[in-house]
Amino acid sequence: MNTVNIANLKAKLSHFLRRVRNGDTIIVLDRHVPVARIVPHEPDTDDDAVPSRKPAALLSDFRIPPKPLCSSGSLEVLLEQRQQNR
Repeated sequence: MNTVNIANLKAKLSHFLRRVRNGDTIIVLDRHVPVARIVPHEPDTDDDAVPSRKPAALLSDFRIPPKPLCSSGSLEVLLEQRQQNR
């Protein structure tokens, strides 16, 4: 079992993840106090199952808003609104 402090883990994350992929277990230390353990993934366990979700909406469900009646640009509209608020 290997230990690594947080700063070193952040700096060399890919290196440590390769070691874990090869079977090593890494203990993460925060100021010399163990705070986490990184272990190889075991696909046979039930805790890694992510339930599938139905999409919130299909693109075909959205309606395109109608074109504006006036042809003024957004800058003109913004300036007009500012004039009205004075």
